[in-house]
This record gives sequence, C-alpha cells and structure tokens, in this order.
Amino acid sequence: MSWSPQSWRSFPIRQAPTYPHAAAALAAETELGALPPLIFAGEARALRADLARVAAGEAFMLLGGDCAETFAEFHANAVRDTLKVLLQMAVVLSYAARAPVVKVARLAGQFAKPRSALTETRDGTTLPSYFGDIINQIAFTEADRTPDPLRMLRAYSQAAITLNLLRAFTQGGFADLHRVHQWNQAFVAASPQGEQYRALAYRIEESLAFMAACGVDPARAPQLRAATVYTAHDALLLPYEEALTRQDSLTGDWYACSAHLLWVGDRTRQVDHAHVEFLRGVANPLGMKCGPTLQPEDLLRLLDALNPTNEPGRITLIARMGAEMLAAKLPGLIRAVQREGRNVVWCCDPMHGNTMTLTNGRKTRSFDRILAEVRAFFAIHAAEGTAPGGIHLEMTGKDVTECLGGAQRIAEADLERCYQTQCDPRLNGTQALELAFVVAELLREKRDLPALPTAAE
Repeated sequence: MSWSPQSWRSFPIRQAPTYPHAAAALAAETELGALPPLIFAGEARALRADLARVAAGEAFMLLGGDCAETFAEFHANAVRDTLKVLLQMAVVLSYAARAPVVKVARLAGQFAKPRSALTETRDGTTLPSYFGDIINQIAFTEADRTPDPLRMLRAYSQAAITLNLLRAFTQGGFADLHRVHQWNQAFVAASPQGEQYRALAYRIEESLAFMAACGVDPARAPQLRAATVYTAHDALLLPYEEALTRQDSLTGDWYACSAHLLWVGDRTRQVDHAHVEFLRGVANPLGMKCGPTLQPEDLLRLLDALNPTNEPGRITLIARMGAEMLAAKLPGLIRAVQREGRNVVWCCDPMHGNTMTLTNGRKTRSFDRILAEVRAFFAIHAAEGTAPGGIHLEMTGKDVTECLGGAQRIAEADLERCYQTQCDPRLNGTQALELAFVVAELLREKRDLPALPTAAE
C-alpha cells in the first residue's frame, strides 16, 4: 500500500483532539513544518543499530523519564537532574551486565498523554480531558481544556531547548565517567542506594586509574568522556508528528524528526487505524506498548504492518500488563514471536499496569508491585529462552513522593509532601536507583556473574 506523511488522515483515529478552528490548526502545522528537524536521520539509524544489539542479547536498553513534560515546570536543572539519574542507572546496569546500555530518555517530546476517558465531569460540568500540555491545559475551565494548536509550537521550542541541553551535558564533560561520584544527588547520596552506588563508583575510578597507569589516555577514549542519550515519546498527536516528518536526502526514507524512537500506545495500536498507518511509513525505530488485552495473532499482524522485512532493531515490544497479568499473558506473545522468527526487543514497563487510585482520588503505584513485575519479566524470559532486553520507567530526578514504598518507605501519608505529577506517579531518584540495582542483580544472575559490591565492601 502506498504511504505518505499525510496518509493517516484517511484512517479512523483514536485519542485525537478536535481543534475548534481548522484554519488555525492548519496555520500552526504549516509553521511547524517549516522549522528545522529536532533529530536527524543518522541519529535514528544509530539507535536502530544499537537496538539490533539489544535484540541479539548483546546490550540492554534503559528508557526512562517524565510521565508528561509540562511547560510550567521546565528548566535546565530538571533536565540535568533526570539525566543524572539515568546516567547513574546506566552505570550500574552496564557494570553489572558487563555490556553496553542503550540510554533513551522520555524527554524533548513527551507532551501528550492518552486518557482512559475523552471527557471529565466535575460538579455536573463536562469538559475535555487533559491530554498533555501540547494539546490543552490541566486547569478545569472551558478555556483551558479547549485544544489549542499553537501549543504545538511551544512544545517544539521546549523540545529543541531540551535536546540542546542533553547534547551539551552528554558531550561537554558532564557524562565523563571520571565524574561518577558527582552524579550522586544529595537525597540519593543519603540513601542506602547512594552508599551502594558510591562503592560501585570507587570500583570504576580504580579501574580508570589502572587504565591511566597502563598508558590509556582518556582523551583518546571518547566512550569514557561522553555519552549518547537518545529521545523517545508516544506518537499520539499525529499533526505534530506529520509536520516534523522529513525525507532523508541520503536514503530517500522518511523519518519522524521529533524523536529518535516513537512508540504506539496500548490504546492506539489498532492495525487499521491512523497511528499504525503513520508509523509504518517512517524509518525510525519503533516501540509498541503491549497490554493484557493484546492477542498473539494481533501482535503478529502489527509486526507485519510495522516491520514487514523483519529488520533487527526496528521494533521494541514494551510489556505493560501489571504484576499479576504478566505471567498469564506474556509467554503466549513471546512464543508467537519466536515461532514466526520475528526480530524484536522485549522491554518491561512495570509502571502502567500497576497504577492504583486511593480513596481520596490520588493515583499512586506500589514499588513492591513494580519490583514484582520486573522480576516476573526476567523469570518468564529465562523460562522461554529469550532475552529480557530493557526496562521502561516513568521517573524524575526530583525528590518527589508519588510512588509508595521502596527503601524510603513512602507511605500514603507521605504522598502529599511532594506530589507534583500532572498525570501518572513517577519514581523519584532514590527509587529509580534502587530499581536499577535490582535489575543489575537480575542481569548478573542471567550471565552467571558474581554479585555487585555492597557499601561495606
């Protein structure tokens, strides 16, 4: 079937805003289409090659970042602190697995959020749901909840600044492995995970000192002084994605230049609908959320549509089923993929299937349930003889109290102390690092390696 960046418009679509003025929406899309791309085709191809190594079991993917980026809370320190935690987690995982970690940030584009209901009712008033800052605003008024196409331009500007910060931090010395101690934020450093990270950092520094003594010049080993961090987001708002789609001058392929990796959500993955139609035509690596309702035959049809040539690194399947459902649903999907010889990366999203709403209406997640899903994910892949390729987390560098439990023992009474998310609850830096150490031990068990050093060692 023929494809163009606009062909999705003739397909049914879900989770899409209705702009009140078509002319204003067209003007915003036209202006956005004339702006420079946010990422380049060569970068997306590099990520695809890295993910091919993940699919082969030679690397591990860490995908993490904000639930939903906002305009009001954007500043350089927030980007830096989230990057710090990602780098810490990547160091722990890479040291544990003795393999590369492909780092992907939910930043510079994660502005849109699918919702379980298209509208929200309060005190008899019904308005559109909040779909993220790229579409409308969270305040419950008619003006704020009305979709505004000009917000796409503001999202583009913030994404461009965020990407500039990420590139500056990762290439300008901030990601130098000689600085591993400096990545320990104050609230992480004071935790048991911070102590364990400090012990690991000493091991790394000793190794670097030994290399220097042997004549290895760090200036000639860019892998020690810089890091590559890719970006990813849910390709929910297709007018934005279409406007930033460009044809590569070298290959002639089309790339969605809003992020290196785009994923299709569990609510928008219908094979005959607009989101799959758009994504099948771009050459970026793609993710697909796999919830408990996904059937093996539907998964294979989606793989036929999104990766008909079965290229390694093209597709990442992100299981988000909940701790209880994973054991019942995931093995069937794995067996179908294995039977058909499909090349995929298997990734665990332990966040979205473990959300619960408290009696006061506050959404939260249990750290114990998150851990249970991660452990089940690894156990299932061990039983099936397949590679657990990655983990996908909603997390932040802020010291928030949004998820229950962990070494900090966050209780329901603690949630109000620093609950800042506008959509889903996120792990804070301490919880994210604690989870990284758990995943690290699972990777070491898989590779039959000794345990990581403890703080006492």
